[in-house]
Amino acid sequence: MFTEKSYVPKAGEISKKWYLIDAKDQVVGRVATEIASILRGKRNPKFTTNADTGDFVVVINCEKVRFTGKKWAEKNYFWHTNHIGGIKKRTATEQLNIHPELIIYDAVKGMLPKNTLGRKQLTKFKVFAGENHDHEAQKPEKVEFTTEKNKAKK
Repeated sequence: MFTEKSYVPKAGEISKKWYLIDAKDQVVGRVATEIASILRGKRNPKFTTNADTGDFVVVINCEKVRFTGKKWAEKNYFWHTNHIGGIKKRTATEQLNIHPELIIYDAVKGMLPKNTLGRKQLTKFKVFAGENHDHEAQKPEKVEFTTEKNKAKK
């Protein structure tokens, strides 16, 4: 009996692209799902769940993102200092003032697999506050995406 084998890309066969995403006036969760999809390689026809087939993503203007509802006051970011009783907490507004890049970074990190593959995919993610970034030499391709809610506002 003849059966066709599934195609599995090898590490050298996968070409990585660079994408530039402007997060200005974008909702955090909606932009994070698109970024996670690109990092995982879900848009790539050669997508394989157990291989890193994703591309590089550069995000600019992360300090100009939006939240829906009351998340600026009610959403909290937690981390631990690795000392006894060392749990720390910040609201989204405080996080925006101190480390605006961590808002998008944490959202995308939560959407990737929690294993070595997810950590490897996260290294291809670069976030910058403001218009300038360090990856002009890679000539990133600008990605535009609008959700239905953003279309209705305009």
